[in-house]
Amino acid sequence: MAPLRLELTARLARELGLLEAPGVRVTGARVAPDELITTVHDPRYVAAVRRVSADPRLVDFAHGLGTDDDPVFAGMHETSARVVAATVDCVDAVWSGEAEHAVNVSGGMHHAMPDRASGFCIYNDVAVGINRLLERGARRVAYVDLDVHHGDGVEAAFWDDPRVMTVSLHESGRTLFPGTGWPEETGGPGAEGSAVNVALPAGTADAGWLRAVHAVVHPLVRAFRPDVLVTQHGADAHAQDPLANLAVSVDAQRAAARSLHDLAHEVCGGRWVATGGGGYDVVDVVPRVWAHLLGIAAHAPVPPATPVPPGWRDFVTAQGWDAPEAMTDGAQAWFSPWEAGADPSDPLDRAVLATRRAVFPNHGLDPWFD
Repeated sequence: MAPLRLELTARLARELGLLEAPGVRVTGARVAPDELITTVHDPRYVAAVRRVSADPRLVDFAHGLGTDDDPVFAGMHETSARVVAATVDCVDAVWSGEAEHAVNVSGGMHHAMPDRASGFCIYNDVAVGINRLLERGARRVAYVDLDVHHGDGVEAAFWDDPRVMTVSLHESGRTLFPGTGWPEETGGPGAEGSAVNVALPAGTADAGWLRAVHAVVHPLVRAFRPDVLVTQHGADAHAQDPLANLAVSVDAQRAAARSLHDLAHEVCGGRWVATGGGGYDVVDVVPRVWAHLLGIAAHAPVPPATPVPPGWRDFVTAQGWDAPEAMTDGAQAWFSPWEAGADPSDPLDRAVLATRRAVFPNHGLDPWFD
């Protein structure tokens, strides 16, 4: 979660001309007030974050502060509160019509729970942002999480709320943190079918990953008809990520982002808010994946064959790192659509079918054919 991820992403986007593309505006972020954070988080938890932020010698294990995943550091509250404000500013801009799309690559802190930190996440900016949309009058919000880890914090925040559909495609909890996100986890009483989980087998690569995205996300979002689409683009499903076990390429992540952009235009008038998330191959993978996301949101998509700009490569190599030469991995990002037929003996198809069986009937969809 090193801030270097954000610096390298911003530098790459700037070198590619994305931050100066027509219609693009780059804004700063204030420190979110407690009144905003506590629309999702327990005030006692926010007070605990403030205490350890002011004195990093303290720990508070009851609130998940001071663990290996969430070590205490000076300014923890202010830094995390800025991430919240940035995502809320994004949803405000999109809901008001000031912007068609908005992206906060520093956001996507999807593991944070109302009363504790978890999985490198202190405040759940996504949950606060979705709550803001509901407060401002959104009738339905769809949240799609492409991070390799289950989006458990966002799911928990809206477990009982039928106005919010949370869709998470992640490596199975049998092999990866947080060990949750099973197909049968479908939402609380009165909100059945609002939580959607695809638990992918370890080793899933482009063809299976994109097949799952299109077989689950697209029909459900179309059926749900949200007013706004909110997406999380953790880059850690990539084959080179050191903390997970999927084998997805930059090309496939680019294709998924493009398909979600198109889905937002098809279903909810283009109202799309995107965030970053996980991703721990900090130099080779994360900046490229998120630069593609920014280009897609700016309606200035970066062609797959584009070379990495020399200025960015020079900066990276000057720090002693190897720099990628191309903006993608050169993969085909091909998949066989679900409509072409499913194989119940295939582990990927079994995972997808388990989710479709658990959730599709709640939305009037046929698990096999829709």
